[in-house]
Formats: sequence, C-alpha cells, structure tokens
Amino acid sequence: MSVRLLPALAVAGIAALVSPPVKAQSTGELTVYCSALIDWCQLMSNEFQKKTGVKVTMTQKGSGETFAQIRAEASNPKGDVWWGGTGDPHLQMAELGLSEEYRSPTLAKLHPWARQQAEQSKYRTVGIYAGLLGFAYNTELLAKKKGATAPQCWKDLLKPDFKDEIQISNPSSSGTAYTAIATLVQLMGEDQAFAYLKQLHGSVNQYTRSGPAPARNTARGETMIGVMFLHDAVAEAVEGFPVAVQAPCEGTGYEIGSMSIIKGALNLENAKKWYEYALSAEGQALAVRGKSYQVPSNVDTPLPPKAPRLEATKLINYDFAKYGTAAERKRLIERWEKDVGSQAK
Repeated sequence: MSVRLLPALAVAGIAALVSPPVKAQSTGELTVYCSALIDWCQLMSNEFQKKTGVKVTMTQKGSGETFAQIRAEASNPKGDVWWGGTGDPHLQMAELGLSEEYRSPTLAKLHPWARQQAEQSKYRTVGIYAGLLGFAYNTELLAKKKGATAPQCWKDLLKPDFKDEIQISNPSSSGTAYTAIATLVQLMGEDQAFAYLKQLHGSVNQYTRSGPAPARNTARGETMIGVMFLHDAVAEAVEGFPVAVQAPCEGTGYEIGSMSIIKGALNLENAKKWYEYALSAEGQALAVRGKSYQVPSNVDTPLPPKAPRLEATKLINYDFAKYGTAAERKRLIERWEKDVGSQAK
C-alpha cells in the first residue's frame, strides 16, 4: 500500500544495524521492493534477516513507481519480491506474466479476501493486509475555519469551506489515488465520478507523489484535509497529531495490500522464505511496531486496537477483477490526466 513522501531508499545489510545476540550465519541474499511505510519496511527486513540469516537489500517506493520499475526490468529482473502496496498493480503484474506462481501452505490461515486475491491471480500474488479508503482532517485547522464542519461524505469535500485545503496523491505514481478513482467510478458511475474529480481539482492544493503523504501533511498542518487509506492517518493520530479520520458516508472502497514474487527472481528460494514469513502471524504482528495499522490477512494475527474496522464501514463491492487489469488502470489514469490533472486551477 502506500509509502511516506521520501526519496527512494535503499537499505542494504540492515541486520548490521540491529545485531542479534548470536550472529546468524548468512544463507544468501534477497532483494525486496517495499511499498509499505518505511518503518515497517525496515522492521520486516531486520527481523527476517535475524531469523533466517538472509542478507536483505530493500528499496522503498510507492506502488505505481514500483510497478513501473518491475515492468522496465522485465527482461533483466533486479528484484526478488514486491511486498506491500495496493493490490491492483500486483494483479496487473500477474496478468502481464511478471510474477511467479507460488501456492503458499499458509493460504489456509488467511482471511477469505486474501485467499481470493491469490485465486484471482492464479497464485501469482496474495493479500497481506486490507486498508480502507477515506479522508482525514486536522482538527485544529478545522476549528479555526469559521462556520466549517467536519466532512462526513465525499460530497462534503466540494464545499467552498475546503477550497485549496485538500491533498490527494497522483494516480500516475500512487496506487492509493488509483484506488480512489476506481472507487468513485464504481460508486457514482464513470462520467459522474470524473465530473466530481474535476470539481475536487479546484480544492486540491497538491497532488502528492505517494499515497500516505496527505496523511502526514494533514497531521502537521500543511493542509486541512487529506484523502488516503485511513490507517495512514491513524498512525499519525497515535503519534499525538491532531487528526481525525472519516470513512465517507456514501460508501468507500478498500485495498488488499499484496505481495508477489518477481518473475525470474535470482533468489527464488529466499523469496519463498520471505513470502512465508510475511504471511505468518509472527511476521504480520510486526505491523504495529512498524507504525502501521492495516487489517492483517492471517486470521491468527491480533487486530491492532486502533485499526479501522472493515465490518464497521459501508463498503462498495469493489471489483478487483475489472479494476485490477492493466488496460483499465491505464485507461482511467489517462482519462484523469486529460480531464483532471491537466486542468488549470
């Protein structure tokens, strides 16, 4: 799912920074492309390396950028595993034959939505967490805005009170923003959804490169409202920032954060070790320590107390089969760039 607004970060030999009491014997290498929050990426790398002795090199980028990189490297793969990020590009990767089939023995321990992701992709990707789409607002900035009330619905974001007060990521680089477009299309119908996005454009002060960036910027008072996956804003609220989250009243979509083994992985056996660790209750329980509050896919992983609840939210019947295809993603992003992103404010 989504990363903080940071440059691409390479972390090599992370275990050297946090050494176990007894040094693990090296059993090879692994290159991981991570599209989760940086704290979680680093923690997963550290703990996996300590547990297995496998030397991890990790690169952190948003879902859209990682997908583009994997496509560009298809003839000469550099990575072994893509871990995290919205599920749509993982499904597109499977559709294009860029990921390896792998039927994990841990599948039986996963929630149905995670298993469905694996089945739909012919076992070329799998769900590792779920996250709800919505928005967050800075309670201090809102209180200073005379007459403004907290937004509850998608339609509320169009109020004059919020002109130039909203941030959302750019769908060309962010899986979060693509999920937002696909959600609105399914909720409203395509033409009405793009009419809505054109109106919203007038209130957007920045289209960020990464999906979680609006949460961070909202928390720090750089914008009043951010559209994002709610767990990103929950992480800011837990840190003490004045942020409140809201799932839109009309209904909303969600992501199935996913994991894929890259076709032609040079370290295939170590990639499978990472895969199993990332699906285990032990591995998924690291999310909270990594300041991430998604819903874990393993049924034995405790749900973080602060995590948004799927069952308490009005969800659309998100069509992952349709909106997870490369053609549909390309078409919708191109329409957004033409009809919305290119328009003057």
